[in-house]
Amino acid sequence: MNHPWHDATRGPLDRARALLSELTLEEKLAQLVGLWPGSDVGNADEADVAPLQHEINAGQPDLAELLPHGLGQLTRPFGTLPVDPTEKAKLLAEDQRRIVSAGRFGIPALAHEECLTGFTAWQATILPTPLAWGATFHPELVEHAAELIGESLRSVGIHQGLSPVLDVSRDPRWGRTEETIGEDPYLVSTVATGYVRGLESAGIVATLKHFVGYSASRAARNHAPVSMGPREIADVLLPPFEMALREGGARSVMAAYNDIDGVPASADEALLVGLLRDEWGFEGTVVSDYFGISFLEVNHGVAGSPAEAAALALAAGVDVELPAQRCYGPPLAELVRAGRVPEELVDRSVLRVLAQKAELGLLDADYRPDPAALDDGARVDLDPPALRAAARSLAEESVVLLANDGGALPLAGEARIAVAGPLADDVAPLLGCYTFPRHVGVSHPELPLGVEVPTLFAALRAELPDARLTRAATAADVAGADVCVAVVGDRSGLFGRGTSGEGCDAADLELPDGQGALLDELVAGDVPVVVVALTGRPYALGRWADRLAGIVQAFQPGQEGAGAVAGVLSGRVNPAGRLPVGVPRDAGGQPAGYLAPPLGQAGEASAVDPTALFPFGHGLSYTSFVWNDPALTTATVPTDGETTVSVTVTNTGEREGTEVVQLYLHDPVARTARPVNRLVGYARVPLAAGASARVDLAFHADLAGYTAAPGRRIVEPGALELRLGASVGDLRHALPLTVTGPERRIGHDRRLRCPATVTPLPAPPPAT
Repeated sequence: MNHPWHDATRGPLDRARALLSELTLEEKLAQLVGLWPGSDVGNADEADVAPLQHEINAGQPDLAELLPHGLGQLTRPFGTLPVDPTEKAKLLAEDQRRIVSAGRFGIPALAHEECLTGFTAWQATILPTPLAWGATFHPELVEHAAELIGESLRSVGIHQGLSPVLDVSRDPRWGRTEETIGEDPYLVSTVATGYVRGLESAGIVATLKHFVGYSASRAARNHAPVSMGPREIADVLLPPFEMALREGGARSVMAAYNDIDGVPASADEALLVGLLRDEWGFEGTVVSDYFGISFLEVNHGVAGSPAEAAALALAAGVDVELPAQRCYGPPLAELVRAGRVPEELVDRSVLRVLAQKAELGLLDADYRPDPAALDDGARVDLDPPALRAAARSLAEESVVLLANDGGALPLAGEARIAVAGPLADDVAPLLGCYTFPRHVGVSHPELPLGVEVPTLFAALRAELPDARLTRAATAADVAGADVCVAVVGDRSGLFGRGTSGEGCDAADLELPDGQGALLDELVAGDVPVVVVALTGRPYALGRWADRLAGIVQAFQPGQEGAGAVAGVLSGRVNPAGRLPVGVPRDAGGQPAGYLAPPLGQAGEASAVDPTALFPFGHGLSYTSFVWNDPALTTATVPTDGETTVSVTVTNTGEREGTEVVQLYLHDPVARTARPVNRLVGYARVPLAAGASARVDLAFHADLAGYTAAPGRRIVEPGALELRLGASVGDLRHALPLTVTGPERRIGHDRRLRCPATVTPLPAPPPAT
């Protein structure tokens, strides 16, 4: 029998309303919860991938108990335990058939997975961590990779991806710094929006997280309270979410764990309804972070029971309880029946959930659960060549050459190379905490990685077959080598089971696990030392900076990462990565990001100098570039006007390479203390040896806007300066700009982006 909600020619909301009108209260609430099969398996100390997972999941209802009323979501069917992808795709289809047949109206569940570094599943391609995406300054490449990830998810029956992370890094001691794209909101906005576009283009619901403030916790402790004013939230933390919703088309938002000024995000109606929906016009779903609604009771102490937590979250605008039912099931039903929670609030969320299911084809009359990957009896391949190629490109473009004193790099092809450091023959420093091997696989040591991931030592041996590589266990073993490659970095993990990752916060930015002592020994010798940092956060390198022959930084570059780093060391890859976060000189004095007003910079008022050793945007190349002819199309614009910033870039070296032109805004006088420099645009400029290109950046006055008072963002007349630089510490041209006319108030519809155009220039005629 066909029902009105089966009619795919009707709009999703119409179909959802028709179905909603037929549901009982229990059937409605069932659409607002998930089920997490397999999450209670194993030892909690080893297997938890979410905080308090085993404690809270102990009361999770059985599938048979839930199914007669339906089910909203299936949580991580591939990413919870090691499973063969082909067999799991078949089991997921069977589960969906069971769900459809058990309920009165045959509504399938929406299945979600993590996909921050690719599909977080066994045997799936492992891409670089988001901090490496930021280092590429290449949103289009990130978009391409995300589209391939989305196609992989969709092919096995997954509908929603819990990515990307849009938190702007505020203190790199935070363990989840590796999951951020960087410390600058414009970089985070543009790169994250590329990821969202890619995922959504493949038909996967992208989920923006964590809304909002999570990365700004006190002392960089996971889940800790956030002390931040409304101006800083509006100008630093919110722009990435705005762009990803407006330009990326994200259909879901995840409420953050933290509180801001005492109000938890999952109970903040002003945030999730007033801002997100009423002001920004968001029409998708808001999902809880795992157990985030329960945390209103057990962590925040703003609710006295699961029922009270449910009432708070529902009123605040959280539509779906993830990962499993604890608050939105029977506890909420009792409150609704008692008249303490209006059923209209339940209907509001159910309507959004059902409309999304209609968009995904889950309400269609011809819905079939069998995924495309199983067509014609095929085996599921989650590590196809196209995804590996995307992983390789991302990895190669993300490697940052920080220093190359005396031309130690590239390494000579026949050199005697001693490779030191405990991580040189370990794959762990290549992989972020949301990769399957580090997220789940560490609890299954008997399990193969599932994909081929060479170590850096193995990759160097393959990259330099004529070199004499030796593995140096101590500083004494380095003697006699032409150069020492010292590999330092992180082993990612969860909740203290690593040196980087969720819940693996750091007290300072010293290299972990005594690796600094090894560097002390190595630099004391006579052999030049090149450091390779494979990390999830920037670490303080000032202690050795003037005694190193070179420094290469890679932020957990994934399964193709060792080859990418080896390619940079050999010179096969000309490094083009730029720092998405500054590398500090000293281990203390955090937080110290570049985005600070004058009193946040070095000065006589404090003995602590927060200036980065290597600043945001920094990165070297094996070729050289010259910038000429900087100009503005007009040096005076009205408060709603636009000018184009131009510069000519020439590759003056002997090999092709990529320059990254960065545009910073300096506002010398404003109503509030403004950052001395703020990134407002950038362009990647690939050039052959001797080639030139004209770079044009369309700067709109909206990009000079800022929050003058809570809820009031303005563009004001006055003098500005647009600064072109290769990093925030290497500003090469300053172009004065005068903004005229009346002060103008701007809102969510303001211009968010500074479009860049790179036009190759004809080669000059040969000299006569």
